[in-house]
This record gives sequence, C-alpha cells and structure tokens, in this order.
Amino acid sequence: MLDTSALLQSTWDFMKGRQDWLHSPFFPVLFSFAVYLGFSLPFVILDLFCSNVSFINKYKLQQQSRPTWTMMKVCIIQTVYNHVIFIFPLTVAHWYWRPVSYPTLAPSVFKVIVDIAACLLIFDFQYFIWHYLHHKVPWLYKTFHKVHHKHTATFALSTQYSGAWETLSLGFFAAVNPMLMGCHPLTEMLFFIVNIWLSVEDHSGYDFPWFTHRLIPFGLFGGAPHHDAHHMKFKLNYAPYFTHWDRLFGTLHQVAAKLD
Repeated sequence: MLDTSALLQSTWDFMKGRQDWLHSPFFPVLFSFAVYLGFSLPFVILDLFCSNVSFINKYKLQQQSRPTWTMMKVCIIQTVYNHVIFIFPLTVAHWYWRPVSYPTLAPSVFKVIVDIAACLLIFDFQYFIWHYLHHKVPWLYKTFHKVHHKHTATFALSTQYSGAWETLSLGFFAAVNPMLMGCHPLTEMLFFIVNIWLSVEDHSGYDFPWFTHRLIPFGLFGGAPHHDAHHMKFKLNYAPYFTHWDRLFGTLHQVAAKLD
C-alpha cells in the first residue's frame, strides 16, 4: 500500500535539497511555463495529428472546428510575451520582498487536500466576479477581455491567450490565495499544478471520460463543456471550475456529456 505521507516527505526532502534552484527568481516563471506546455502538449498532438481518428473525434466538443498550427503559434508567442514582459518582473519583485522559508516537515496529506480545495474554491469565486464584470461592463470587455475571446472554439493553447491585465490579475488571484491561507510551499506548488491543469482541461476542446467534471458528482464541476459553451455563447458559464456561482446568478448553461 502506498504511503502517501512518506511520499510527500520524500518529495519535500528532494525539493529542499535544491534550494538554490528554488530560490532563483527564474524558477516561478519557468515552472509555470513548463507545466503549462507539458499539460497542453497532448492536446496539441491530438489536434494536429489525430483529426481523422474517430475514437478521438467523438470526444471533440466542436467537431467542425480544428485549431491550426498558425493559431497555436500565435498563442504560444502571446504566452511567452506575457511571461517575459509582465510576469517575470513581478516574480523578481516577489522574490526580493518575500524570501521563502522552507520548513523541515512536509504537510500532511489531509492538510494538502484541504488547502488545495480551499484555494480552488476561493479562486473560483474571484474568477467568477472578475469574469462576470468583464462581460457585463462593455468597456472592461472591449479593453481587456475581448482578446481571450478571439477563439470561439477552445483549444489547449488558447488557455493563456490573453492580454496583460487578464494575465496579471488572474495570476495575482492564484498567487495570493496560498499566501493568505498560509499554505506550505509544497502545497502552494501543488495548487499551481492543479490550477494550471484545470485551466488547460477547461480549454482543451475535448470531453474525455477521465476529465474532472466526470469524476465530481451532481454537476458540481462544469469542466471543459461548461467553459467551451461560454466561448461559444459568451453570456453564460462565467465560473472557471465549479457551477454553484452560475447557479446562484442564473447564468448556468449545462451541456450534455459526450459519448463514452
């Protein structure tokens, strides 16, 4: 039987042994970008090379729409630009003003799960309010959020296709929540990984049987169909992950699951 507590501790010990690397101001940007590309790559391969595979196509949310390599390249360039010009200077400032301390012990498995769930729920609320306002206020939409809606059919690399304000404000929410919660540095990194995965999954353009919304019961989690419908119809499904805020505000549009 897998000892998850021991696994967390050994992972934390391994990371602590590389503190010089972790303390580098380059690490947060490279870590975020590498995780994002790593999660996006399988969907890029599916979109570019598996368009004629019926087993894959039946899970495609908008089967009539396929992203081209040119579209993907533009998204990558925009993501690199945002990371280099905007995110990196902020991580340097954060690195200078808030040195990270590394405790000896890893957090418990229960603590990790609770903290990540709390950070996701807080982020989901922040994103919903931000997103709702940027659709309801025409100036905010045209000035800041319209860039992200260039693509009405989602694909993985469109996840971070956005302007500077959207990139920085949503990145701020994701970064500040673990600090407010007093999360362990390992939990903070795991939250970033989970958050990036869920964002890529939301924009993947697919509805595979193992996706998060299939695993969480009672329609509590919207997932890829939820967000893809938002890109198609604009005025619904503003929450990134969960469905309760859209239910409360009357903006929920549920989408039938693809074939298993």
